[in-house]
Amino acid sequence: MTPAPAGILVVTVDRLPAWILPAYGATWVAMPTLDAMAGRGLVFDRLIANGDDPRRAAADLLGDAGQGLLAAAMAAGWPMTLVTDDESLVPADLAARATVRHVAARSKMDVEDDEEGTNLARLFAVAEGVVKAGGQRLVWCHAGSLGVAWDAPGEFRDAYIDPDDPPPPAGAGVPAVDLGADTDPDLVVGLRQVFAGQLTLLDHCLGRLLDALPADGDEAWTVLVAGLRGLPLGLHGRVGLGPIAPFGELVHVPAIIADACGRMAAQRYGGLTLHADLGATLVELVTGATCAVDPLRTWLGRSLVGLLESWTVVERDRVIVAGSAGCAVVTPGWQFVRAAPSAAGPSSGRLFAKPDDYFEVCDVANRCPAVADELASISAAVAAGDVERAWAEPLSAAARGAT
Repeated sequence: MTPAPAGILVVTVDRLPAWILPAYGATWVAMPTLDAMAGRGLVFDRLIANGDDPRRAAADLLGDAGQGLLAAAMAAGWPMTLVTDDESLVPADLAARATVRHVAARSKMDVEDDEEGTNLARLFAVAEGVVKAGGQRLVWCHAGSLGVAWDAPGEFRDAYIDPDDPPPPAGAGVPAVDLGADTDPDLVVGLRQVFAGQLTLLDHCLGRLLDALPADGDEAWTVLVAGLRGLPLGLHGRVGLGPIAPFGELVHVPAIIADACGRMAAQRYGGLTLHADLGATLVELVTGATCAVDPLRTWLGRSLVGLLESWTVVERDRVIVAGSAGCAVVTPGWQFVRAAPSAAGPSSGRLFAKPDDYFEVCDVANRCPAVADELASISAAVAAGDVERAWAEPLSAAARGAT
């Protein structure tokens, strides 16, 4: 059994879609800290949020004072500090048993003149101070400000603007734009440039926090960086805040774990993963004991420490997503998305081949009707609230994507 790490740092970020990160293929965005972490860690290629509520994702990942990572750390006597700009994610029963530092994210009209005044920099500076002060073994830093203000100084967004590009939208407001036939394509490009600048700022802040951790060796920490929920950026008719069906840009989020012992550095795991799986993995790293798996409740977390030790793991055959604007059934080979009923009537659902159709641009439901019908039946169970059926109903080889 591998000894527990000297400490664990968990960094969660709300409104962080995987597809726009360089570690996931968007090479035009500069995030050298995250790239370096991917080079020394294990990248989870298909972490799927099973909803669009970040509180649920955080609870699946971290638990509370009664169960999960936070409970395991308390039982092991680990001092812990939570640094967050969103108090709604902090379990109510934890405040009396751990240090909680709240750094409120401010809504703004204008960008900041310098990096230190941004929401991200203020948050990460507090987390950096906690790490440097020592005495902690679990530090959770949560950033929710990507959904509050895009306040990075002008030079961050300017780095993504070519000389011939029109100026991007001004100000720090987070957009909420429905796209239509009359929408200027330059608006979408400009908003993505602004968001890319915000991501580079996030990377700067993350770099300073990671630099504050103890050096390698017996004092090394395990680090997990994970998104809780994505953000529409124009792939499916919306940019920014507001309701959207659970397409990949909303529910496919990044996760990278850098093991204190350096195991499985620069590897990628392509299997379906839940936030609860990452939580169970961290629990095992703290306790050394494998979490029991209930074969009838497959939505619960399964430890992935086996990946770090011998690259062995029981693969998931699906992730069920229940969002506020629709539901999705994600299997190794497919993603079936059904929007919530609207004034125009119920949605018949759309089927995308995975992982090849990364951006979900080609609906193949009419060409693969048997798969579409099978996954539509499961999505109907999701819509009806029959979670157990949706997670447990057997899938055909075709619906799993087996070749």
